[in-house]
Amino acid sequence: MNITFDNSEKVSGVLTIIIEEADYQDDVRKTLNSYRQKANIPGFRPGQAPIGMIKRQFGSQVKVDAINKLVGEKIYDYISENKINMLGQPMPHLGEEPIDLDAPAPYTMKFDIAVAPEIDIKLSKRNKIAYYNIAVSDEMIDQQIDAYASRSGSYEKVDSYEDNDMLKGDLRELNADGSTKEDGITVSDAVLMPAYIKVDDQKALFQGCKAGDIITFNPKKAYPESTVEVSSLLKITKEEAENVDADFSYQITEITRYKKHAVDQELFDQTFGEGNVKDEKDFREKIAANLKEQLNTNAEYRFLSDVRAYIEKKLGDVKYADDLMKRIMLANNKDKDQKYVDDNYAASIKELTWHLAKNRLLEQCEIKIEDADVKEVAKDMTRMQFIQYGMSNIPEEYIEQYAEEMLKKPEQVDQFVNQAADRKLMKAMKEVVALDEKEISFEDFQKLDA
Repeated sequence: MNITFDNSEKVSGVLTIIIEEADYQDDVRKTLNSYRQKANIPGFRPGQAPIGMIKRQFGSQVKVDAINKLVGEKIYDYISENKINMLGQPMPHLGEEPIDLDAPAPYTMKFDIAVAPEIDIKLSKRNKIAYYNIAVSDEMIDQQIDAYASRSGSYEKVDSYEDNDMLKGDLRELNADGSTKEDGITVSDAVLMPAYIKVDDQKALFQGCKAGDIITFNPKKAYPESTVEVSSLLKITKEEAENVDADFSYQITEITRYKKHAVDQELFDQTFGEGNVKDEKDFREKIAANLKEQLNTNAEYRFLSDVRAYIEKKLGDVKYADDLMKRIMLANNKDKDQKYVDDNYAASIKELTWHLAKNRLLEQCEIKIEDADVKEVAKDMTRMQFIQYGMSNIPEEYIEQYAEEMLKKPEQVDQFVNQAADRKLMKAMKEVVALDEKEISFEDFQKLDA
């Protein structure tokens, strides 16, 4: 076997492989003998059929399979041993005639190989990149306290209705003259929130109502664009709701109002664990610390984004073997057409360039991603999910358990590996480049590049 690689184009090359009969004949013979041992051919005992008969029946396919397997292995061995930074997979050489494998060996096969461009990027203290220190405002702390109090609140009974109260009562379908319709639709303990009624004159019917009042309204007029809400209220199907135009009486049996939890020791304990907060000042300080940690994460990802933009500008246009890369992209998206490739190629190449540049920076900074790094990302993601639901004092063993479950999903592991690499790269870049530190409010930070 002989393999050569013509890399005169730098970002692409032609790999030529010449296969001799000796390269694959042992594999073919072993496979045919294995077939012979398993073959069940009338007139012959198992394993005793003539090898010539087995060869005539299976020889061509076995030969093709053996050659394809051999070619695949040798190409990737050659790529690895010669440290060729191949992009995508080898593609059949354009203009090459199909190989007739029924003809005698040798067989000459050619493949087009896309090669990653050399990314020459070095950063130092001479490179200045913005780093934003996002301030935690009193308003942000107040909003977070309000969110905690809202999540820990409860409903209490009240005498008269105000906006956003919840009503419970009995619904009865009426005749045109206002009397209760015999065998009409009735619903006991129907829950209604007038604040969500779409039409103002129907909503106004409930203003100031009290327990025991009977309100006459029309569900179809109240929710003119949604049979789903009508069917849900009246406990009927959407198809049935289409034909309901009648007024209904609604006798209110109960009015409840959602009341936020008081900002007290119970709320402190629910939020941060019993005994970890002693007063409201301490509560605000802990909330501020949590917010600052979250904002620092935003700032660091913004910093990495600015590093990326700085590098992309510094690199300029990076040359690729565009026609070959488009062939590879089309091969990798078998359910898409050429238009999809043409429309998405530029964005794909931009992402690829950053991927190559990031890997180069990771190498320069001697950064390695360990299992512990990936697991820490999974744990942090788990903590953030719990915090979003107002649970910031989850025991560590539960964090570990949820993180382990997420790490069982390959698609999430890839995401965590990328995030772990980003974290380590962010930390390294803060030491490598000069930071142009800027104090900024969260509101102004959100407006950056808006």
